[in-house]
Amino acid sequence: MLERSGFNPREVSYKKTGSCYKPQAMKFPPLKKFTFYILLPCFLAILAAGGWLLLAISNLPEVEFLSDPGASIRVNFPDWQGRYLPFAVGPENPDWIPLQKIPKNLQNAVLSGEDFSFYSHSGIDWFELRESLLKDLRERRFARGASTITQQLAKNLFLSRDKTVKRKVSELILARRMEKTLTKDRILELYLNSVELGDMVYGVGAGARHHFGKQPSQLTLRQCAFLAAMLPGPKVYDPEQNMDRVMNRSDHLLGVMLKGRMITDDQYLDALVELPFAAEPSAFQSPEQVPVSTEESQPVIEEGSAMHEEQVPAIMESGVENDGMFTTQDGIVEIPIR
Repeated sequence: MLERSGFNPREVSYKKTGSCYKPQAMKFPPLKKFTFYILLPCFLAILAAGGWLLLAISNLPEVEFLSDPGASIRVNFPDWQGRYLPFAVGPENPDWIPLQKIPKNLQNAVLSGEDFSFYSHSGIDWFELRESLLKDLRERRFARGASTITQQLAKNLFLSRDKTVKRKVSELILARRMEKTLTKDRILELYLNSVELGDMVYGVGAGARHHFGKQPSQLTLRQCAFLAAMLPGPKVYDPEQNMDRVMNRSDHLLGVMLKGRMITDDQYLDALVELPFAAEPSAFQSPEQVPVSTEESQPVIEEGSAMHEEQVPAIMESGVENDGMFTTQDGIVEIPIR
């Protein structure tokens, strides 16, 4: 009788009303509705994210050509007025300095400020990345950078500076490709020759002459720390405008180098009392380019060396990255900037 009237005893519940029980429809959603409204949208979202990731990977440039020590690439780097000018990364650039010619104090000062665990990670510092994400979530903004030197190099050479998920994923993928293809020394060499150290001053060769009128091999320990102190943001850490800020950060880097046993106590104390400019800083002008020779590079910090007590995060990111093209000229590789 119940089946004829449209009721199925297995699909109803009973509620006592007075002296009898009245049938009542069950509240649970049917399985088909659950699948349609919950599982299907989740599946489609995962599918779309996967397709987007595959598309992003397929559009990224190859990095194998960077393993050739004689290769040069031309990148459009911005000046502080927003104009993009060509810049060669490689021996084509007269300011190119092979890693072996860059003093170890300068290499170690840069590693102390930008990526102390450079020689031990595989392109991504997962601890710093986690800490950065937590801080960003707490403050609901991009409050802390966690890019390794490899990630910074990938970003400088191939990507825009847009703070988007796509750019960050692309940066991570390119960093892993670089770590699989290039040696650590080669990555560091490319990085040091393309970092920004002033208005259209890129690379430690140009930076040493622009600020001190010297070649990098002639820099003192204090001057090495001074240049490294500018890397988080040459506009903010501009010695012409904020000398005290640069000096304070260079003092901090010297302390990190001491904790990491990269320098002795005596070297640390001597550097603290040294002024980076022995004379008037007349080198605050665009220098004439001076050719340099090229040689093979050597490592700076061996894997397993002493670590300092706290990782030093990048204070800020600055500048604008490439949104132009590499141009082919006398063997210079052409690659689109994504």
